[in-house]
Amino acid sequence: MTALTLSTAAAPGLRADAIVIGVAKGAKGPIVAPGSEPVDQAYDGRLAGVLETLGATGAEGELTKLPAPAGFKAPLVLAVGLGAEPEKDASFDAEALRRAAGVAARALTGSKKAAFALPLTDAGDVGAVAEGVVLGAYSFDTYKQNGADAKAKNAKAPLAEAALLGGKPRDAAHKAALARATAVGEELNRARDLINMPPNDLDPEAFAALAQTAAKEHGIKVQVLDEKALAKGGYGGILGVGGGSAAAPRLVKLSYTSSKADKHLAFVGKGITYDSGGISLKPAGHNETMKCDMSGAAAVFAAVVAAARLGLEVNVTGWLALAENMPSGTATRPGDVLRMYSGKTVEVLNTDAEGRLVLADALWAASQEKPDAIVDVATLTGAMMLALGSRTFGIMANDDAFRTAVHEAAEEVGEPAWPMPLPEHLRKGMDSATADIANMGERMGGGLVAGLFLREFVGEGITWAHLDIAGPAFNEGGPFGYTPKGGTGTAVRTLVRLAELTAAGELG
Repeated sequence: MTALTLSTAAAPGLRADAIVIGVAKGAKGPIVAPGSEPVDQAYDGRLAGVLETLGATGAEGELTKLPAPAGFKAPLVLAVGLGAEPEKDASFDAEALRRAAGVAARALTGSKKAAFALPLTDAGDVGAVAEGVVLGAYSFDTYKQNGADAKAKNAKAPLAEAALLGGKPRDAAHKAALARATAVGEELNRARDLINMPPNDLDPEAFAALAQTAAKEHGIKVQVLDEKALAKGGYGGILGVGGGSAAAPRLVKLSYTSSKADKHLAFVGKGITYDSGGISLKPAGHNETMKCDMSGAAAVFAAVVAAARLGLEVNVTGWLALAENMPSGTATRPGDVLRMYSGKTVEVLNTDAEGRLVLADALWAASQEKPDAIVDVATLTGAMMLALGSRTFGIMANDDAFRTAVHEAAEEVGEPAWPMPLPEHLRKGMDSATADIANMGERMGGGLVAGLFLREFVGEGITWAHLDIAGPAFNEGGPFGYTPKGGTGTAVRTLVRLAELTAAGELG
């Protein structure tokens, strides 16, 4: 992980591989952003003109390299675009800083140290830049020959150290912002690692073991239900989905408690470590990235650990519903009826609609503790991707005010999301002549149908929200901002923010 420090040192005298500055897109050309004044002065106040000559515009994510001025101990100046210049008396928003820092950190792969001279007006900006650096410097090279060995030929390790110029090492708010960014960023990267792991190394048992190790390290209570305990407890949904695999399912409960807490949040994550579709087998071209179908469980896992590391004054329980969905002679068949943990029966019309089945059992288990709110996270439906694209997740809830609060929290931390409805008329499509409910309904509005199905397994009177992260959980395109190719860790920051707001008495 990239080491972060706050520094009041002047850019010219700082020993580093590069000085990172911000450039905004002005009405008449690029504008040098606050924080880079010493660098601009070394160019006799002509830095903006030099950058324009080199083709820089200040557009978001744009990178321009130029030799450092004479007298600088760093050899390189790296100018990163911040996007449009803020209106008069306004500052750059946190997400612009976060993305710029992420782009620069990724570009500096292989460097030992960089100084970030981006605009820092308050502790919030310190946190945004720090978070962007940690997330942007992420790489997953574990399975590449020599990839994890920084000393190997042609191997490039992530940026080792980042100094935030303008950050105040003795300022309590700045120090707290840096600590928070480090904890959240490192845990989000933990989720990315899990999502990127191949399914032959991350089956339900292996995932549960990793959760146990992390829980022990951070003082989190953990309980793991194996296949025997699941059968004894009547968890028909998780067992039904995992029945076709040689790798048995697991339900993991992570409990972080604070002696000062009077509120309790439950997070529930879909953890399908590989999704073949089961008997309703996915066609070629649709299963190559299905190792990412446990992204919801990875997000919940990371969020609970982050809450513990931050010492939040709220009780947080994470439920990881882990199974591998495979076709075999013991797999659930279309037409089978499963008796869920809640006692309801579900007719399985499509075994590729498996996420809602494992979540249903976990939601009901979470409901038995009567938390103040439940939030589930899942790569649940292709329909949500069709509706919102690949960078935005959908939010459904049984309470409009809570749905709004979740949406606002997501946008605040830089995770694009959009509130979605739960139309009552779509519920009828899941009526079954054989069971209490079917796991499929109308094709149109499939993402909303899935939300309605999940609602059936939330305890009465409990506030609940469902995050369908099918689009942004796994980035199949090129990296952008602080988002890498592959697993993204989407929803970790939203969950952590919800826990923080609850601890502060600002939610619910």
